[in-house]
Amino acid sequence: MALKIITDSASDTPRWVIDEFNLHVIPTPVVIDEKDYFDGTNLMPEEFYNILRSGKDVKTYHINSQMFFDNFLPYAERGDEVIYICFSTGIAGTYNAANLAKAELLELYTEFDLTIIDSKCASIGFGLVTYYALLMQKKGAAKQEIIDAIHWHCEHMEQVFTVNTLEYLFKGGRLSRTSAIAGGLLDIKPIIEVNDAGALEAIEKIRGRQKALKRLINIVGERGVELQNQWIGIVHGDDLPTMLMVKQQLIALYGCKGFLENYVGCAIGAHTGPGIIGIIFLNEMSPYQKYF
Repeated sequence: MALKIITDSASDTPRWVIDEFNLHVIPTPVVIDEKDYFDGTNLMPEEFYNILRSGKDVKTYHINSQMFFDNFLPYAERGDEVIYICFSTGIAGTYNAANLAKAELLELYTEFDLTIIDSKCASIGFGLVTYYALLMQKKGAAKQEIIDAIHWHCEHMEQVFTVNTLEYLFKGGRLSRTSAIAGGLLDIKPIIEVNDAGALEAIEKIRGRQKALKRLINIVGERGVELQNQWIGIVHGDDLPTMLMVKQQLIALYGCKGFLENYVGCAIGAHTGPGIIGIIFLNEMSPYQKYF
């Protein structure tokens, strides 16, 4: 019997973390022109953003209970203990679907120990949470301490983004047509955060891409603590040069040293479009710092 920490592909966990810890990442479904694909399995971000730009019909839906059942089943059969760090309920129905699968499995494997945690995070926000949990496990932390730490890091994770186009927020129903047209004419770039309820919320409207990026970086300084002593998540929607520029600013202004970097994957990227930039960090210093 082993303890396994797993997550899903909406966490945008970098490949090197997945490889180093042999992390099981459950893929998020993506529908392109009525055909199903799976994020990070048979659809990679580089290809995905080209598809978005091509104008093809792209939709996402959350991992359903049967998919969760199939992914959890091998652990139940082996008698493993599992901690699943889940995409925010404020954005998708993933958490409820996972719990439906858990209930079905417990009818067959009554001793199956599965802890499902609603991260209230998106993208590398819960990718960072997962990484912290994996580091704790590697250094011998007990299961309950890892669970407590996951909850703490989820509650103290700041997640701020800016988009380069309003088109996809409109398509996803998060912006009215009038606001999208007016915002486009005025070159409005919203600052979006994942709020305490785990939902995407526009908190500021900035005119111009460079000013929005500068504001994003300033928010990190306003909300973050001891930024030089924590891991910083930074993600992009197929705009690596801009992400690297932002990274250099974080290093120069705040002395940041450790970064988890990746694409914004299909689960969020389908609704925000190419050019999204996100920065994720803690607003308090972790009480579990000894493990990192």
